[in-house]
Amino acid sequence: MGTSDPGLIAHIAVTTNLAAAAGVVTSSITTRLLFGKPDLSMSVNGALAGLVAITAPCAFVIPAASVLIGAIAGVIVCFAVPFFDKRKIDDPVGALSVHLVCGIFGTIALGLFGVPALTGGPAGLFYGGGTDFLMKQVVGTIAVGVFTFTLSLILWKVVKAFIGVRVDPEDEHIGLDLAEHGMEAYQK
Repeated sequence: MGTSDPGLIAHIAVTTNLAAAAGVVTSSITTRLLFGKPDLSMSVNGALAGLVAITAPCAFVIPAASVLIGAIAGVIVCFAVPFFDKRKIDDPVGALSVHLVCGIFGTIALGLFGVPALTGGPAGLFYGGGTDFLMKQVVGTIAVGVFTFTLSLILWKVVKAFIGVRVDPEDEHIGLDLAEHGMEAYQK
């Protein structure tokens, strides 16, 4: 059994919370600038975007970098949600924007902001590491993406063939909260 490092746990708590806070602030400002009004759901997605983006690098970046990572993720999510909406991809809560797009950004951000004293070796681009560590993060992200997409596509094809992936049009029209659970989650 290993032991926990209280200092590292505190560091992770700080970087994680700072990224979430920065994400909610920048997403709130960005929606105000883009749409002329605040958007609570986008602000919440900004906080989630900051959390997702800092997940990979949380132990390996300094607090200032975590603020920057969260802030960038908060802006990214505000552009990613309309991007998927315009392509008619069914994602009513912005999960693709938060988890896919900001997850990719956060994984790559480690190659930008990684601090050698925290990573145990490699330095990110902004800490004198050159592009080597950054490219490893990019290649790793692409490899995991290709593997996950391929396996998911295969599994969804199997599910579609045996069970189906769509609900009845009537259930879709009235909403799955009512059709599947007998109650409305969002009162009209």
